[in-house]
Amino acid sequence: MEGRGTVELQNLSRRYGMHEAVRGLTLSIAPGEVFGLLGPNGAGKSTTLKMLATLLKPTGGAARIGGFDLVSQSNDVRRVIGYVPEGAELYDVLTGGEFLDFVGDLHRLSGAEAATRRRVLAERLEIAAELDRRIGEYSKGMKQKLLLIAALQHDPAVLLLDEPLDGLDVAAQEVLKSILRERASRGGAVVYSSHILEVVERVCDRVAIVHRGRLAALGAPRDIAAGEPLAQMFLRITGAAAGP
Repeated sequence: MEGRGTVELQNLSRRYGMHEAVRGLTLSIAPGEVFGLLGPNGAGKSTTLKMLATLLKPTGGAARIGGFDLVSQSNDVRRVIGYVPEGAELYDVLTGGEFLDFVGDLHRLSGAEAATRRRVLAERLEIAAELDRRIGEYSKGMKQKLLLIAALQHDPAVLLLDEPLDGLDVAAQEVLKSILRERASRGGAVVYSSHILEVVERVCDRVAIVHRGRLAALGAPRDIAAGEPLAQMFLRITGAAAGP
């Protein structure tokens, strides 16, 4: 793992015309931490992750990942992160192995280095036998496994995950949870956005609840829930509870 994982946001904001999707987020995520990013649809979670992945430029504030400035050192940021977006489109005409080669080349991995990491990850996620098949033949879960391997094969210091369990079967979900804890134990940082609160409660050391682009709550799941179920606390903070 290259360096230790740190993520620092200082009044980070993103505006689309008159709409402010992210409003002055200030957070600090430490090495060795699995950090949950929660919020209802439209809260700004995916926009925040896209900014951290350097796919969107902030319209206000700043952020540093692994000590590198998000805007002025974006190439360095890309070198130390792995990113799994929600609903990513893949190149259906490539085989799984060819896609991983392509991503490995972007990170300037040697063939042997990439092959070793890929083999271990593919075997753990039970997709090694499918890497010679074209991605267009893959199921949704297989594509998600491929995205995870692509994000992990260069051993990033910071892992950004947007709904990473989407499409995964129960066995693969458990493998991914183990991988996240292993990376944290080695000093990496994981930023994990999900609507599955039960998983977040079990996996994450701390969580931030974002509502309408602003930070609404921050802390360990047990602490901010204050004795009530995390899901109930989430609904109370976001005002998303159904019924009268």
